Amino acid sequence: MGRPLSVFTLSEAEEETLRSLARRRTTAQALALRARIVLACAAGDPNQVVARKLGVTPQTVCKWRARFIAQRLDGLRDEPRPGVPRSIDDTKVEAVIVATLETMPQGTTHWSSRGMARSSGISTSSVQRIWRAFGLQPHRTETFKLSTDPLFVDKVRDVIGLYMSPPDHALVLCVDEKSQMQALDRTQPLLPLSPGQAERHSYDYKRHGTTALFAALDIATGRVLGRCYRRHRATEFRRFLDAIDAAVPADLDIHLVMDNYATHKAPAIKAWFAKRPRYHLHFTPTYASWLNQVERWFALLTERQIRRGVHRSIKELELAVAAFIADHNAAPRPFFWTKSADQIFSSIARFCQRTLTVHANS
Repeated sequence: MGRPLSVFTLSEAEEETLRSLARRRTTAQALALRARIVLACAAGDPNQVVARKLGVTPQTVCKWRARFIAQRLDGLRDEPRPGVPRSIDDTKVEAVIVATLETMPQGTTHWSSRGMARSSGISTSSVQRIWRAFGLQPHRTETFKLSTDPLFVDKVRDVIGLYMSPPDHALVLCVDEKSQMQALDRTQPLLPLSPGQAERHSYDYKRHGTTALFAALDIATGRVLGRCYRRHRATEFRRFLDAIDAAVPADLDIHLVMDNYATHKAPAIKAWFAKRPRYHLHFTPTYASWLNQVERWFALLTERQIRRGVHRSIKELELAVAAFIADHNAAPRPFFWTKSADQIFSSIARFCQRTLTVHANS
């Protein structure tokens, strides 16, 4: 039968206070969650239902239900902990969090721990502990770019459908070019890795020219076909397509995932595809290169070969890239796409809604 459910009702003042706490989106999230738990319990929902709705355990719901019944609103506050009394109370902690999230220091773009310490009247180490506890990193920033392609939804469904349900008797290739790869040589000798000492190289370099890599990633096996050319025009892209055509058996259809670069849509390229009906083109949306799996492989190439490599000529760089491709193809591993198109749209919708909410409240 289980333990009987403890039922309670809220006064108008209590309900108003709880709803005010539950609406908080940026500060005191622990208290906001407790308020949501109590509101859901007051509506008559069992502990298991409340836990499922709010993403917590039934034990957590039971705890705060009982605390509220015994102590009402005061029961939602943290109980005193054993040990030395705190020198910084919840009010001061909340003031630091609110100031970090909702204000900006005079004359600068973001808070530093020392600046916040001077402003709030507590120590720098205390500010750092508060930020660390709440996962705040004002010194960091990340970039983003949302696609403005009017056919964004259709293109995402098309490309993701290829990844998650590839056609039979066909090859799916992600194609793109990594242009402007620089052959760089350091101005001073490299100091190699040693115990207790990271590898060191000079911050400046000598340029020895650039090359472009055209690559096609087989999503089923992870194998890569790559060719380096000194330029990346439609002429070079057509030569790369010839290499693909020669490497793939004639009885297989070929689905190419590409971006909207002008080279891919040049008249000569359109004429090349028109003569070869086994090719099927799938274009990613604008500003959505993350949909092309070969971009992930380009990141590996940059991380493991180009960024720290020393290349004294274009030829030396091209040989290094060819060696990297050969080593990769000796034991290829495909990238497994797990996120459906609907999940991607939901993530973007949440991001857009959060952005609109932030700007509406600012």
